[in-house]
Amino acid sequence: MNVYLDAGHDVSFGTFPLRGDTLASAMRLAAEIGYRSFDTAQMYGNEREVGACLASLGLPREELLITTKVSPNNFASEDFLPSVEQSLRDLQLDQVDVLLLHWPDQHGQNAVALEQLQKAHDLGYAVNIGLSNYTIAMMEDAMARLSVRPVANQVEFHPFLNTEKLLAGAQRLGLPLTAYCAVARGKMATSALLDDIGRPHGKSGTQVGLRWTLQKGVAINAMSTKAENIRLNFELQGFQLDDDEMRRIDGLMAEDFRIVNSDLVPSAPDWD
Repeated sequence: MNVYLDAGHDVSFGTFPLRGDTLASAMRLAAEIGYRSFDTAQMYGNEREVGACLASLGLPREELLITTKVSPNNFASEDFLPSVEQSLRDLQLDQVDVLLLHWPDQHGQNAVALEQLQKAHDLGYAVNIGLSNYTIAMMEDAMARLSVRPVANQVEFHPFLNTEKLLAGAQRLGLPLTAYCAVARGKMATSALLDDIGRPHGKSGTQVGLRWTLQKGVAINAMSTKAENIRLNFELQGFQLDDDEMRRIDGLMAEDFRIVNSDLVPSAPDWD
C-alpha cells in the first residue's frame, strides 16, 4: 500500500524551510492549485503556522493528508509522546495522517524510537506511521519491531542520485519510498537531457524529472514559493515517459549528487 499514491496524493506540498507570511502565502497558493497533502516536521519549527494556515483554508478534513515528523531530540521514551501531543495541538488536529521518525540513529539503535512510534499509533495520534532516512538494514529492523506496517520511508530521491539499491530494498520489503529534495534544489531545471525529453510532451525538464520519480513508484514532496513552480510541480498527469526515456534519465544517477549528506547533517546514516 502506498498511502500517498493510492489516495491520489502524488505530490505533497513541503513546508521546509518556510515560515510566517511566506509559508502562509505558499500554502494558500498550493491549496488553490489543488494540493491536499502537506508535509511538516517538528524540526522545521513551523507546525503552529502550518496548523493556523490549514485552519484558515477551511478545507474538509477528509480531503487532507497531513504528515509530520518527530525530531530525534524527542525520541526518548519520556519525551516522545508529549512532543507528538504538542505537534497535534500546534497543527490543530486530533491526529495526523502520517507520523514519521525524522532521522534514525546512524548506528541503527532505533528500538526506543520505534517502540514510541508504535505507541503513538496505538493511542490514535496517527492513522499511519513511517520512517525517514532509513537504510535497507534499518528498514528491515523497523519492520521486524513494528506490529503496524510503516507506510513510508521519506528519503532524498531525484534523478541525479543513485537510489537503485535503496528502492529495490524498499520494494522487496513492501515499504514505499517518498521523495524529499525531489527537484534536486533546482538542478532538474538546468538539465539539457530533461528539457530535451520534455519538449515533445510539452513539459518542463523539472516536470519530466518528477514524472520519472512517480513512475518509479515514489510519491513526491516538493516545495516552492513561486506560483508557477507550485503549479508545474503539481501538474504531472496526462503524460507518460516511455521505457527509452526512463532509461535515458536513469543515466543521470551516475552523477550521484546527494544534497543531504553528512556534511549537512553530521548524524546522517552511511548510505553505502
